[in-house]
Amino acid sequence: ARRMAAAHGDRKRADALRVMADPARQFLSFDGREGGRTVEVVGDLARAERIAVVVPGAGVLVDNYWRLLGGARALHKELGDRSAVVAWLGYETPSTVSLAAVTSGRAVGAARELRSFLGELARLKPTARTSLVCHSYGSVVCAHAASAPELADVVLYGSPGTGYDNAAALKARATVWTGRGADDWIADVPHLRVPLLVTAIGFGTDPVSEEFGAKRFPAGDGGHNDYLKPGSVPLKSIARIVSGEDPGDPPESTSGGRHA
Repeated sequence: ARRMAAAHGDRKRADALRVMADPARQFLSFDGREGGRTVEVVGDLARAERIAVVVPGAGVLVDNYWRLLGGARALHKELGDRSAVVAWLGYETPSTVSLAAVTSGRAVGAARELRSFLGELARLKPTARTSLVCHSYGSVVCAHAASAPELADVVLYGSPGTGYDNAAALKARATVWTGRGADDWIADVPHLRVPLLVTAIGFGTDPVSEEFGAKRFPAGDGGHNDYLKPGSVPLKSIARIVSGEDPGDPPESTSGGRHA
Protein backbone atom coordinates (compact mmCIF):
# COMPACT_ATOMS: atom_id res chain seq x y z
CA ALA A 1 0.00 0.00 0.00
CA ARG A 2 2.86 2.39 0.79
CA ARG A 3 4.57 1.70 -2.51
CA MET A 4 1.32 2.22 -4.40
CA ALA A 5 0.68 5.54 -2.63
CA ALA A 6 4.22 6.70 -3.42
CA ALA A 7 3.85 5.66 -7.06
CA HIS A 8 0.72 7.84 -7.30
CA GLY A 9 2.49 10.82 -5.74
CA ASP A 10 0.53 10.71 -2.48
CA ARG A 11 3.39 11.50 -0.12
CA LYS A 12 1.15 12.09 2.88
CA ARG A 13 -0.41 8.63 2.62
CA ALA A 14 2.95 7.01 1.86
CA ASP A 15 4.59 8.64 4.90
CA ALA A 16 1.71 7.57 7.16
CA LEU A 17 1.95 3.99 5.92
CA ARG A 18 5.72 3.94 6.37
CA VAL A 19 5.26 4.77 10.05
CA MET A 20 2.51 2.18 10.42
CA ALA A 21 4.73 -0.53 8.90
CA ASP A 22 6.96 -0.59 11.99
CA PRO A 23 7.29 -4.32 12.83
CA ALA A 24 6.75 -3.56 16.52
CA ARG A 25 3.14 -2.53 15.84
CA GLN A 26 0.29 -5.01 16.44
CA PHE A 27 -2.33 -4.87 13.68
CA LEU A 28 -5.22 -7.29 13.70
CA SER A 29 -6.35 -6.08 10.28
CA PHE A 30 -5.44 -3.55 7.61
CA ASP A 31 -7.09 -2.37 4.40
CA GLY A 32 -5.36 0.42 2.52
CA ARG A 33 -8.15 1.13 0.05
CA GLU A 34 -9.92 4.51 -0.01
CA GLY A 35 -9.45 6.23 3.37
CA GLY A 36 -8.09 3.05 4.91
CA ARG A 37 -9.30 0.77 7.67
CA THR A 38 -7.21 -0.64 10.49
CA VAL A 39 -7.60 -2.43 13.79
CA GLU A 40 -4.53 -2.13 16.04
CA VAL A 41 -3.78 -3.29 19.57
CA VAL A 42 -1.87 -1.21 22.11
CA GLY A 43 -0.69 -3.38 24.99
CA ASP A 44 -0.70 -7.14 25.55
CA LEU A 45 -4.08 -8.44 24.43
CA ALA A 46 -3.25 -12.00 25.47
CA ARG A 47 -2.77 -11.01 29.13
CA ALA A 48 -5.33 -8.20 29.31
CA GLU A 49 -8.02 -8.27 31.99
CA ARG A 50 -9.46 -4.91 30.85
CA ILE A 51 -9.96 -4.05 27.19
CA ALA A 52 -11.06 -0.72 25.73
CA VAL A 53 -12.14 -0.55 22.08
CA VAL A 54 -11.72 3.05 20.92
CA VAL A 55 -13.99 4.07 18.01
CA PRO A 56 -13.16 7.37 16.25
CA GLY A 57 -15.49 9.90 14.70
CA ALA A 58 -15.66 11.70 11.37
CA GLY A 59 -12.59 12.64 9.38
CA VAL A 60 -10.20 9.99 10.72
CA LEU A 61 -8.28 8.29 7.91
CA VAL A 62 -5.01 6.42 7.56
CA ASP A 63 -3.48 9.80 6.64
CA ASN A 64 -4.15 11.20 10.13
CA TYR A 65 -4.37 7.90 12.00
CA TRP A 66 -1.84 9.22 14.52
CA ARG A 67 -4.72 11.12 16.16
CA LEU A 68 -6.53 7.88 17.01
CA LEU A 69 -3.36 6.04 17.96
CA GLY A 70 -2.21 8.84 20.27
CA GLY A 71 -5.44 8.65 22.25
CA ALA A 72 -5.28 4.85 22.42
CA ARG A 73 -1.72 4.99 23.73
CA ALA A 74 -2.61 7.61 26.33
CA LEU A 75 -5.54 5.52 27.56
CA HIS A 76 -3.40 2.40 27.76
CA LYS A 77 -0.78 4.23 29.80
CA GLU A 78 -3.48 5.46 32.17
CA LEU A 79 -4.95 1.95 32.51
CA GLY A 80 -1.59 0.35 33.23
CA ASP A 81 -0.69 -3.33 33.31
CA ARG A 82 -3.16 -6.10 32.45
CA SER A 83 -4.94 -3.86 30.00
CA ALA A 84 -5.14 -3.49 26.22
CA VAL A 85 -6.60 -0.78 24.03
CA VAL A 86 -7.86 -1.52 20.53
CA ALA A 87 -7.79 1.40 18.07
CA TRP A 88 -10.73 0.39 15.88
CA LEU A 89 -10.80 2.24 12.57
CA GLY A 90 -12.96 -0.52 11.14
CA TYR A 91 -15.23 1.64 9.00
CA GLU A 92 -15.14 4.37 6.39
CA THR A 93 -15.56 7.48 8.48
CA PRO A 94 -17.56 10.31 6.91
CA SER A 95 -15.95 13.63 6.07
CA THR A 96 -16.34 16.08 8.94
CA VAL A 97 -18.47 18.46 6.87
CA SER A 98 -20.79 16.23 4.83
CA LEU A 99 -24.32 14.86 4.70
CA ALA A 100 -22.96 11.48 5.81
CA ALA A 101 -21.72 13.08 9.05
CA VAL A 102 -25.26 14.10 10.06
CA THR A 103 -27.04 10.86 9.15
CA SER A 104 -26.75 7.35 10.59
CA GLY A 105 -26.12 5.42 7.36
CA ARG A 106 -22.37 4.97 7.81
CA ALA A 107 -22.88 4.21 11.50
CA VAL A 108 -25.36 1.39 10.90
CA GLY A 109 -22.98 -0.39 8.54
CA ALA A 110 -20.03 0.20 10.85
CA ALA A 111 -21.96 -1.15 13.84
CA ARG A 112 -22.41 -4.50 12.11
CA GLU A 113 -18.64 -4.76 11.67
CA LEU A 114 -18.04 -3.62 15.24
CA ARG A 115 -20.47 -6.18 16.70
CA SER A 116 -18.75 -8.92 14.70
CA PHE A 117 -15.37 -7.82 16.05
CA LEU A 118 -16.68 -7.74 19.64
CA GLY A 119 -18.01 -11.27 19.23
CA GLU A 120 -14.60 -12.50 18.05
CA LEU A 121 -12.90 -10.66 20.89
CA ALA A 122 -15.26 -12.26 23.43
CA ARG A 123 -14.49 -15.73 22.11
CA LEU A 124 -10.78 -15.07 22.49
CA LYS A 125 -11.02 -13.23 25.83
CA PRO A 126 -14.23 -14.44 27.52
CA THR A 127 -13.28 -13.25 31.01
CA ALA A 128 -11.92 -9.80 30.13
CA ARG A 129 -13.89 -6.70 31.03
CA THR A 130 -14.55 -5.00 27.67
CA SER A 131 -15.72 -1.43 27.10
CA LEU A 132 -16.49 0.69 24.03
CA VAL A 133 -14.92 4.16 24.12
CA CYS A 134 -16.54 6.28 21.41
CA HIS A 135 -15.80 9.78 20.16
CA SER A 136 -18.11 12.13 18.24
CA TYR A 137 -19.66 10.33 15.20
CA GLY A 138 -18.14 7.16 16.64
CA SER A 139 -20.72 7.45 19.42
CA VAL A 140 -23.43 6.98 16.78
CA VAL A 141 -21.64 3.80 15.65
CA CYS A 142 -21.39 2.55 19.22
CA ALA A 143 -25.02 3.33 19.99
CA HIS A 144 -26.03 0.92 17.22
CA ALA A 145 -23.67 -1.73 18.63
CA ALA A 146 -24.37 -1.11 22.32
CA SER A 147 -26.65 -4.13 22.77
CA ALA A 148 -23.70 -6.50 22.20
CA PRO A 149 -23.80 -8.81 25.24
CA GLU A 150 -20.02 -8.81 25.63
CA LEU A 151 -19.83 -5.23 26.88
CA ALA A 152 -19.46 -3.91 30.43
CA ASP A 153 -19.58 -0.20 29.56
CA VAL A 154 -20.30 2.06 26.60
CA VAL A 155 -18.62 5.46 26.92
CA LEU A 156 -19.86 8.24 24.62
CA TYR A 157 -17.94 11.53 24.58
CA GLY A 158 -18.05 14.60 22.37
CA SER A 159 -21.25 13.10 21.00
CA PRO A 160 -23.64 14.93 18.65
CA GLY A 161 -26.37 12.48 19.69
CA THR A 162 -26.93 8.80 19.02
CA GLY A 163 -30.01 8.62 16.81
CA TYR A 164 -31.94 7.25 19.80
CA ASP A 165 -34.30 9.12 22.11
CA ASN A 166 -32.69 7.86 25.30
CA ALA A 167 -30.14 5.42 26.72
CA ALA A 168 -32.79 2.76 27.37
CA ALA A 169 -33.51 2.59 23.63
CA LEU A 170 -29.97 1.30 23.04
CA LYS A 171 -31.08 -1.96 24.74
CA ALA A 172 -27.65 -2.29 26.29
CA ARG A 173 -26.81 -4.63 29.12
CA ALA A 174 -23.76 -2.44 29.58
CA THR A 175 -23.75 0.79 31.57
CA VAL A 176 -23.99 3.78 29.22
CA TRP A 177 -21.82 6.78 30.14
CA THR A 178 -21.64 10.23 28.55
CA GLY A 179 -19.40 13.25 28.93
CA ARG A 180 -18.75 16.55 27.19
CA GLY A 181 -15.95 19.04 27.77
CA ALA A 182 -16.96 22.57 28.66
CA ASP A 183 -15.27 23.98 25.54
CA ASP A 184 -16.45 21.34 23.07
CA TRP A 185 -18.08 22.95 20.01
CA ILE A 186 -20.34 19.91 19.65
CA ALA A 187 -22.54 21.49 22.34
CA ASP A 188 -23.66 24.03 19.72
CA VAL A 189 -24.96 21.37 17.32
CA PRO A 190 -28.80 21.37 17.32
CA HIS A 191 -30.13 18.22 18.94
CA LEU A 192 -32.80 17.51 16.36
CA ARG A 193 -33.76 14.52 14.25
CA VAL A 194 -35.60 15.33 11.03
CA PRO A 195 -37.05 12.30 9.19
CA LEU A 196 -36.64 12.15 5.41
CA LEU A 197 -37.79 9.51 2.92
CA VAL A 198 -35.05 6.95 3.58
CA THR A 199 -33.04 8.45 6.44
CA ALA A 200 -33.07 11.21 9.05
CA ILE A 201 -30.84 14.24 9.51
CA GLY A 202 -29.50 14.83 13.00
CA PHE A 203 -29.15 12.55 16.00
CA GLY A 204 -31.82 13.71 18.44
CA THR A 205 -31.58 13.93 22.21
CA ASP A 206 -28.50 15.52 23.76
CA PRO A 207 -26.59 12.58 25.30
CA VAL A 208 -25.49 14.58 28.37
CA SER A 209 -29.03 15.73 29.16
CA GLU A 210 -31.13 14.33 31.99
CA GLU A 211 -33.68 13.35 29.36
CA PHE A 212 -31.25 10.94 27.69
CA GLY A 213 -30.73 9.11 30.97
CA ALA A 214 -27.10 7.97 30.72
CA LYS A 215 -24.65 8.22 33.60
CA ARG A 216 -22.40 11.28 33.24
CA PHE A 217 -18.70 11.40 34.00
CA PRO A 218 -16.37 14.37 34.68
CA ALA A 219 -15.13 15.62 31.28
CA GLY A 220 -13.23 18.76 32.27
CA ASP A 221 -12.88 22.03 30.40
CA GLY A 222 -11.31 20.81 27.17
CA GLY A 223 -12.41 20.94 23.56
CA HIS A 224 -13.66 18.41 21.05
CA ASN A 225 -10.33 16.64 20.53
CA ASP A 226 -9.04 16.77 24.11
CA TYR A 227 -10.80 13.81 25.74
CA LEU A 228 -7.87 11.37 25.56
CA LYS A 229 -5.22 14.02 26.08
CA PRO A 230 -2.53 12.81 28.54
CA GLY A 231 -3.19 13.99 32.07
CA SER A 232 -6.66 15.32 31.29
CA VAL A 233 -9.76 14.96 33.46
CA PRO A 234 -11.77 13.00 30.87
CA LEU A 235 -8.90 10.57 30.22
CA LYS A 236 -8.72 9.75 33.93
CA SER A 237 -12.52 9.40 34.10
CA ILE A 238 -12.66 7.07 31.10
CA ALA A 239 -9.80 4.95 32.46
CA ARG A 240 -11.66 4.53 35.74
CA ILE A 241 -14.80 3.44 33.90
CA VAL A 242 -12.88 0.90 31.79
CA SER A 243 -11.34 -0.40 35.03
CA GLY A 244 -14.78 -0.90 36.57
CA GLU A 245 -14.45 2.02 38.98
CA ASP A 246 -16.72 5.00 39.63
CA PRO A 247 -15.33 8.14 37.92
CA GLY A 248 -17.23 10.45 40.25
CA ASP A 249 -19.91 13.02 39.52
CA PRO A 250 -19.26 15.83 37.02
CA PRO A 251 -19.31 19.40 38.40
CA GLU A 252 -22.61 21.12 37.71
CA SER A 253 -20.79 23.95 35.92
CA THR A 254 -19.72 21.63 33.07
CA SER A 255 -23.04 19.94 32.43
CA GLY A 256 -24.54 22.47 30.07
CA GLY A 257 -21.97 22.87 27.33
CA ARG A 258 -19.28 25.40 26.57
CA HIS A 259 -18.19 28.29 28.72
CA ALA A 260 -19.50 31.72 27.72
